[in-house]
Amino acid sequence: MRRVALVTGGARGIGRAVADMLLARGWSVIATGATQEEMAAAPTAENLTLELLDVRDAGAVEKLTARLDRLDALVNCAGVNRRLDEYDLAVFEQVIAINLTGTMRMCMACQPLLKASGGAIVNIASMYSFFGAPLSPGYAASKGGVMQLTKSLAIRWADDDIRVNAVAPGWIETTMTRPLLDDTARVDAILARTPQKRWGKPEDVARVIVYLLSDDSAFMTGTIVPVDGGYSAV
Repeated sequence: MRRVALVTGGARGIGRAVADMLLARGWSVIATGATQEEMAAAPTAENLTLELLDVRDAGAVEKLTARLDRLDALVNCAGVNRRLDEYDLAVFEQVIAINLTGTMRMCMACQPLLKASGGAIVNIASMYSFFGAPLSPGYAASKGGVMQLTKSLAIRWADDDIRVNAVAPGWIETTMTRPLLDDTARVDAILARTPQKRWGKPEDVARVIVYLLSDDSAFMTGTIVPVDGGYSAV
């Protein structure tokens, strides 16, 4: 029987890289996107189901998970970064609602299915779970929250045989970071601090996520794994 994964934010970026790797390993994947534009641009694949989903919409989350007969993995990749706009409290609250509350909403909705299968959750934290981000206060606050949420759920749900871990990506080439890649001075500063002297690819993060979903990581829960080329080690 094919194992089933739900990947929010799976229409592009890190989420899509996760979906593709799981498909290649024989999984069935439900990948969600937040907009019609994302969905239209997402390539189709065998055993891949694409779903439009706003993780802030409790009703939509409930309807989606209610249709699932089985779930072995949840990967919470849905997220936004509004940078300096986050100093506007309305934007700050929007970022928290998507990145942190949306992650919790998905975890709670999927918990019964994951308990039945002995499944696993991987959340997306960030290097800003550890560092301050003066240009992105809402993003940093939400990702700090994701780190603590991951640890809390790991403890709470251990008796349910649900493992909950997170990855903390560093500088990864995605749509979210595209504006920074056009800033030569910023790129040079990032590379100067990164021991591996490169930006990561979505696949670099996806490989770790797939490992955390696999039986090879059976004794790992409540762990936050940096995937940053050594950036956080400096």
